[in-house]
Amino acid sequence: MGSLSNESFEHFLDSLKKAGITISNEVELRERLAEAQRWRYAFQTLAANGKTIGICFEDHSNGSNEADIQRAFNEFHVSDKARAVFAANLKH
Repeated sequence: MGSLSNESFEHFLDSLKKAGITISNEVELRERLAEAQRWRYAFQTLAANGKTIGICFEDHSNGSNEADIQRAFNEFHVSDKARAVFAANLKH
């Protein structure tokens, strides 16, 4: 279950990767989330605006991993708005 601890964002990102999501500039993403007091909000912001610093999310599964992605968002209590932002900016 996702807690508010700093390690939660690492487990969340690992869950997305296990679901088949490729993260460009992952080191930068992890550094920024580690610095954020509210990593879920920071994730939403970076999902929306991270392209300017090379942070992108890609899915090459043609949607076959949708349940796994939703499970990760549910487990770590990521907001519906963050899910929508992530989905809108996900490259296929």
